[in-house]
Amino acid sequence: MSTEAKPPVTAPNGAAPGAKGLNGGALGLVSGVVIGLASTAPAYSLAASLGLIVVLVGDKAPSIMLLAFVPMYLIAVAYRELNRAEPDCGTTFTWAGRAFGPWMGWMGGWGIIAADVIVMANLAQIAGQYSFLLVGADSLAASTLWTTVAGVVWIALMTYICYRGIEVSARLQYGLLGVELLVLAAFAVVALVKVYSGEAPEGAITPSLDWLWPGGLSLSDLVDAVLIAVFLYWGWDTAVAVNEESDDPGRTPGRAAVLSTLLLLATYALVSLSTVAFAGTGTEGIGLGNPENADDVFAAIGPAVFGDSGLGQAFVILLIISVLTSSAASTQTTILPTARATLSMGAYQALPARFASIHPRYLTPGFSTWAMGIASIVFYVGLTLVSGNVLADSISAVGLLIAFYYGLTGFACVWFYRRQLRGRDLWIKGVLPGLGGLMLLAAFVLSSIDYASPDAGSTTLFGIGGVFIIGIGALVLGAVLMLIYSRMAPPFFRGETLRPGTADLLLDADGTIPHVKLPDSGDMSTVIAPDRSNLPPGQEPHEPRHGD
Repeated sequence: MSTEAKPPVTAPNGAAPGAKGLNGGALGLVSGVVIGLASTAPAYSLAASLGLIVVLVGDKAPSIMLLAFVPMYLIAVAYRELNRAEPDCGTTFTWAGRAFGPWMGWMGGWGIIAADVIVMANLAQIAGQYSFLLVGADSLAASTLWTTVAGVVWIALMTYICYRGIEVSARLQYGLLGVELLVLAAFAVVALVKVYSGEAPEGAITPSLDWLWPGGLSLSDLVDAVLIAVFLYWGWDTAVAVNEESDDPGRTPGRAAVLSTLLLLATYALVSLSTVAFAGTGTEGIGLGNPENADDVFAAIGPAVFGDSGLGQAFVILLIISVLTSSAASTQTTILPTARATLSMGAYQALPARFASIHPRYLTPGFSTWAMGIASIVFYVGLTLVSGNVLADSISAVGLLIAFYYGLTGFACVWFYRRQLRGRDLWIKGVLPGLGGLMLLAAFVLSSIDYASPDAGSTTLFGIGGVFIIGIGALVLGAVLMLIYSRMAPPFFRGETLRPGTADLLLDADGTIPHVKLPDSGDMSTVIAPDRSNLPPGQEPHEPRHGD
């Protein structure tokens, strides 16, 4: 790889997202979609979450996949529209800061960091466990010590790959995601064929259209199940977090995010329907209503789906590989957005300037990448030492953090474009993102109330549910850290580096942050997004590029 830094890629709107020094132009639409899909870890997410959803809602699980898709799609639209205006790798941090000011921007960035660090613990655990299952070392897979050691190794390995370059990361994702989707498709098809041919085990159910409508469910079960399913979809925003490394920063990442959510909908709807049909919702044996199957539905029913033949055993092994590669791929793609969020926060002086440093050869946020990896290892080992039950509750808590920063992004889009909400823009930039934000806000509030109950989750502290303590506690911790850092480095919090109505803060050629006097605040959309209404299709207004 050449050691020369590539010139910054200028977005169609005239911004210079490559000014932070990332490897501009390295990713196209297909790479963006692959990264967005891999970040959600479909095989791992289904294995770890589908059983929990079935325990709550029974054969209505496919309807939950459809319902959870709605706010995800609406927020993906918000990401697309905000990214068109300002393709900054800080995403929610930058956009919420532009819309609502630095304090909300900082909390949006913290929401990304906290969610990613927390989920890394479970991803690493699954990757470590399945590494041993793949080679038949079941005793080691059952050992907390050895799965933790293997998980730490996985985090370190994927951190190094992210450190080496975005192109290396993208190429690896092609192979990992290909295996994963192929096995999931084979699993769903074989399961449905056995159901309709009468070869499925006792308890199997013929699919019904009623499964696609959540009628008859209690509000509490419905909200909790939807929040779990939101975790299933979470991760597609990584396609936008790598916007500054895209070939068309203002358009490609947003399109990749929307396409990722649509492909996830098809995958989750098909696999959930076929799994419920094959295993049924009973509480015995391989039934998905059996709590013993909730932790990993594929391990419970995979052998029954593929059978005992040589080919069947090969597919069982591939199923293990798919969950392993899924968790490993998501470990990698979870590091990517967090490192870029902290890079942007460092560039705007919301974090120490060290976080804004770029590796001169690999053009990656080197310090931010390793900081994310090390923080994840410390959190993972710490939770494992406390209790395995705390680790389980931490995953449910991630749903609260996802709802927080995704919802904040939806509201930021509405406020960002508030003076342009006319005609088509009223729906695309206002109603749809706002509705997505409201849906996630409702899920956040209702689930927080449920999770505060001492009988919610696996642990309690001071009579409060462990899920609530971890999820809300993470946000409170972020607020405390924000107050402390605002005293240490006040310029960002005074609005001197990130302000509504201003262009992106550009770094000097040597990567240092210049002292820039910014213009007065105003409506950011009128500054960032030029009028294209009188231009021929495909033609963009010419604006000076960085360095002209």
